[in-house]
Amino acid sequence: MPKERILNIIKGASAILLYFFVSLFKETPLTLVGVDYNNLPIIFKEIYNISIQVIMIIVFILIFKDFFKKSFADIKKNHFTYFKKYLKFYLLGLAIMMVSNSLILILGGMTSENETVVRTEFQMYPIYIFISAVIIAPIIEETTFRLGFRKIFKNDYLFIITSGLVFGSLHLLGMFNSPLILLYLIAYSGLGFVFAYMLAKTNNIFVSMGFHFMHNGILMAIQFITLLA
Repeated sequence: MPKERILNIIKGASAILLYFFVSLFKETPLTLVGVDYNNLPIIFKEIYNISIQVIMIIVFILIFKDFFKKSFADIKKNHFTYFKKYLKFYLLGLAIMMVSNSLILILGGMTSENETVVRTEFQMYPIYIFISAVIIAPIIEETTFRLGFRKIFKNDYLFIITSGLVFGSLHLLGMFNSPLILLYLIAYSGLGFVFAYMLAKTNNIFVSMGFHFMHNGILMAIQFITLLA
């Protein structure tokens, strides 16, 4: 196996492992110094969470700095072209998500635990959730589930399927015992497949990241309007 290929696999695996490591042990630094995360005031929780996420992004940039630099130079020249070309794919993924969610509601399904948590936390501290969901999450998730998996899987089909399924599955924690699991998986994997397709075709992480920014921004705007209503 060529040295460059091995290096790419190591980079991809490192990004994925970092994401899961932080997800599992986010509160450990506080525990080591005798601080109970659950007893912290909301403002300190927000600052702590954002700090952890920013550190993750910095590490991602260090791992993929050459790829990010190349992607940034490309997106500056071709952003309008990419937007016009891949908007229809985003809308297709959104339509799949909406149809699946509608079928879930018709069949008596419930909102996923992930979405319920986001809505609850948005009501408690909307500023943090907005920053985290609209700005930080797309960077972390696209780097992990798109770029990380792309560095491991060279085959387009294998990459798109794996990236989309893993991305969708992580939104369904605690719901795998539901008889509607397939519909839930389609709903949350649909956009994951689309974002992975964008990266496979453009080799530019900022294309899928940009649409992810837009998607989460729309969802948060709807949440904000609902909160004010």
